[in-house]
Amino acid sequence: MSAADGDGVERSPSPRADVCIVGTGVAGALVGHRLAEAGRSVVFLEAGEWFDPASRIERMEFAIRPDTPDTRVWDMGGKRDRYSTSGTLDYPLNNARVKGVGGTTLHWQGNTPRFHEVDFELASEHGLGVDWPISYADLSPYYTTAEAELGVAGSAGDEGPPREADYPLPAFPKRYSDGLLVEACERLGISTRDAPQARNSEPYDGRSPCIGFSTCLPVCPSGAKYSADVTVRKAEAAGARVIDRARVVGLEHDDDGAIVAARYVTPDGVEHRQEARHFVLAAGAVETPRLLLLSASDAYPDGLANSSGTVGRYLMEHPVVGTVGRTDGPLDPEPIGFLTTTSEAFYGYERGPGSFVLEFRSDPPSVLDSALGGDAIGDVRQPAVWGDDLVAGDFTNREVSVNAQVEMLPRAENRVTLDHSRTDDLGNPVPDVSLSLSDHEYEAFEFAFEVQADILSEMGATPVRRTDPDTPAWAHHLMGTARMGTDPDESVVDASLRTHDHPNLSVVGASVFPTGAAANPVLTISALALRAAEDIDAGL
Repeated sequence: MSAADGDGVERSPSPRADVCIVGTGVAGALVGHRLAEAGRSVVFLEAGEWFDPASRIERMEFAIRPDTPDTRVWDMGGKRDRYSTSGTLDYPLNNARVKGVGGTTLHWQGNTPRFHEVDFELASEHGLGVDWPISYADLSPYYTTAEAELGVAGSAGDEGPPREADYPLPAFPKRYSDGLLVEACERLGISTRDAPQARNSEPYDGRSPCIGFSTCLPVCPSGAKYSADVTVRKAEAAGARVIDRARVVGLEHDDDGAIVAARYVTPDGVEHRQEARHFVLAAGAVETPRLLLLSASDAYPDGLANSSGTVGRYLMEHPVVGTVGRTDGPLDPEPIGFLTTTSEAFYGYERGPGSFVLEFRSDPPSVLDSALGGDAIGDVRQPAVWGDDLVAGDFTNREVSVNAQVEMLPRAENRVTLDHSRTDDLGNPVPDVSLSLSDHEYEAFEFAFEVQADILSEMGATPVRRTDPDTPAWAHHLMGTARMGTDPDESVVDASLRTHDHPNLSVVGASVFPTGAAANPVLTISALALRAAEDIDAGL
């Protein structure tokens, strides 16, 4: 036992395992669960801790205090999570990434649309970005399995790519303001859909239905919203082992380039080596390339899996721009914390210069938040309101926003590198996130603003505020940095998510996305992970 850890938890390595997985977010969790069920010996190494589910009520109560930073709810940030930013945008890396068993799904909205067919062939169809080495048809059956694993509520027959099965759960009813927006969209010829949600609309998989705490971000106290710790527990029940608070600082390889061990540091400061036959990196689009770069050796001076020079490159996000409209009459909104309606009518490039998903939001900030200017409608920041205006104003009862989550194209200069001028508490270089927008995204923003204003006006609302396109909000969907492809000179992993350079090293998660689409990434992450698990199992 690592007695110095002080919490009585055994964190020494297991005997040589079949598979060692770095990270317990949704991608790592699904891979580990599948392989453990197949009888493989699986060890998870997770940098964060196990969070007690019983603590979620307390975390919710802490989160709803005015001006509580989201980073405090799940112990994000600090010396462990130091980082740098460069490029033209100051990226708030720690605002949404959680290091803990379950990863960032502990702090997510729960939106789970599928990618569209065009997302896999963007270069062929529109001359933008690159094609994926797989098609929508290749991934479609895994989407169905992923929806069952996560428990997705939705409605069949709505807009979106073709499906071969109904959603496992019925869709949530529309909120009142969404009904008004949908009617306005219909008059404008804009299609809408019930938002697919990994959130229980009725009891499912041993978890309760949503009971409306409305604090989905940053914490769901009831457990109705899926988080990957659910799957990790299933993996444990199937025989997998989870070593929490185990920070992986490097991978070791043999003379043939095969990965032989992951080096990790426990809370007592002791470094250990976990050996395995196969390794899976599931640490997200920042820590995955950082670990590959930190593992540089004499044989691989530019880092592991980096013979193409693309590790860390082609970083993408989903910038969000929105417009708030004010109605003459009250909307009587009640905060529910999640979307009930979206529109994918502007997905692709047939109708405009950019691809985006429209989101309809009307969660009002509280009176206290309005006074402090500490909350937002949608992603449009509220100005502070005081005195008579605060007492008399029912503006939050008459405001609704239409947001656009915009596709960002892959560009090599957007990347994650190591900042050797700054170190974390273990003395390792921190990641530097360099992110800039191009004319393509700015053109999409302006088009989205026009669409938003049209919808709000048709609804009878007056547009009163919109986001600054030079400082857009972020959906916190980091993608790219270990892209998949068929050409080892242009990509990091192949279509099965094995690295070209090290066949017993796989990468799962959004870091493998060649393009980022306009839709939320978690369901595609999950489908790819399930597909990769089959490949890994077959190769052991």
